[in-house]
Amino acid sequence: MPLEHYHLDVRTRTFMTSEINSDLQAETLYFSHNLTEEGCANYPTLLLDAARNGDDSTLAESLLACLKSHEKPRKLASGGYSKPPIMRSNAHEMLAEGEFNRFYMRALCLRAMEEKIPELVVCRAKEVNNARSASEGMIGQHMSAETLLNDLRTNVGVDTALGLPPGPNSGLCVKLP
Repeated sequence: MPLEHYHLDVRTRTFMTSEINSDLQAETLYFSHNLTEEGCANYPTLLLDAARNGDDSTLAESLLACLKSHEKPRKLASGGYSKPPIMRSNAHEMLAEGEFNRFYMRALCLRAMEEKIPELVVCRAKEVNNARSASEGMIGQHMSAETLLNDLRTNVGVDTALGLPPGPNSGLCVKLP
């Protein structure tokens, strides 16, 4: 089930594609280690297609065939590495949800700034069974659109300084007030 993006319309999609293209030009687009070589080659087009006409669930569906069969080995306490674990069954959804949501939030920041709306409101875009207390505490908070945009642009593919989104599967997003 896709995230509930309250303002996913033509204007927001235009800002999303602009942000994706900006990352492509700057060579800062996040590429998951779980993507195959062919998956990495196709990822920008799939992401742009989803931004123009789809959502995180359509992106997830298109990424399913782009993943490796196994994740990279994990570092063990002993200093060695584990046997590569089998790819998580929802890895395509986690990647799609996380990256589509990041570009949606960046687009919404730009839209808010253009409309002279200084802050966005943190909201739940997906119901989760076991909500983290840190996530629950963020719902309803107001965040500076400019500060959030800079944070999301700077912290590509990693946790952001502001903590939004607060990790994979958090279900958090932002909306216009």
